[in-house]
Amino acid sequence: MTALKAGDIDRFLSKPPTGGSAVLIYGPDTGLVTERAAMLVSKASEGDEDPFTLAKIDASEIVSDPNRLLDEALTIPLFGGRRILWIKDAGGKNLSPAITPLLKLNDNPALIVIEAGDLKKGTGLRKLFESDRRAVAVPCYADTGRDIDQLIDNETRESELTISREARAALHSLLGADRLASRGELKKLCLYALGKGRIESDDVEAIIGDASAFEMSELIDSSALGNLETLDHGLERLDAQGSNASVIAGQALKHFQWLHRMRAELDRGTQSQAIVDGQRPPVFFKRKAAIARQIQIWSTDDLSKATERLHEAMKISRLNASLGAPVLSEALLTLARVARSRAARRR
Repeated sequence: MTALKAGDIDRFLSKPPTGGSAVLIYGPDTGLVTERAAMLVSKASEGDEDPFTLAKIDASEIVSDPNRLLDEALTIPLFGGRRILWIKDAGGKNLSPAITPLLKLNDNPALIVIEAGDLKKGTGLRKLFESDRRAVAVPCYADTGRDIDQLIDNETRESELTISREARAALHSLLGADRLASRGELKKLCLYALGKGRIESDDVEAIIGDASAFEMSELIDSSALGNLETLDHGLERLDAQGSNASVIAGQALKHFQWLHRMRAELDRGTQSQAIVDGQRPPVFFKRKAAIARQIQIWSTDDLSKATERLHEAMKISRLNASLGAPVLSEALLTLARVARSRAARRR
């Protein structure tokens, strides 16, 4: 079958197939991949982690012994029930020799959940699953604004907290590239605000700033504004902290795509400040002036080229972590030089 649509994924995870099935969970948001795989396994096993029914296997073990997957799937649990196999870290590994005979079984009794990373369309596991009617493919892409709002609402409701409009706007500019990272930051924020009743923007800055999220926004703004000195310092700081280059690249890409949409409004004659003020969710008040300036600096053509450059940097950083930091640094520095040049012309 083809990959599940966004609206069908939650329904599928909440009511997984009762018989045997093979499910591939993949995508650039590795945190969301892990969360959805865990959710599916928990629901299917009804929370029972009995090792006789639930087996967690690293994909490298399957690659070294392709027959193992079929043997595990056909193993009858000692105390009855359905066998569930959770295959982890399958991104970049050739599991096709192990999966192909499994998909050919007419009476596969086990639920196979494969957790992978970003997979190219039409190749490898993704092609295998999306072209087989008995298989299910679950894509995981970066959270949209609506997803982030839902995540914020769920975590604050669970902690019996409310959140101000300004604090919500700040979170929108800081979260979304990785679901587990976003949820972790929200849990820390709710714990910090516990007993206060309401989360304010100062709370967001105090807590999520500790995890470099505010530094990330400053880094991206520095690149978009052409502030090379601030950018250099920010890159050194994030590198020293071991920050994930692919996450930063994803946030930078989202930011420049956002600028592209706002620039289109500017080209239609709307004032930059009015564009920023009209954003929903609202822009964090401390960033409004910087965002309005960025819309003026960047042309539509330049923004198209910038998003292409950042998309390539994100792709490389996900495929090869050791190259991520230098490739991202070069991309952001190049964009900063473009911004500085364009800003000088507009003076």
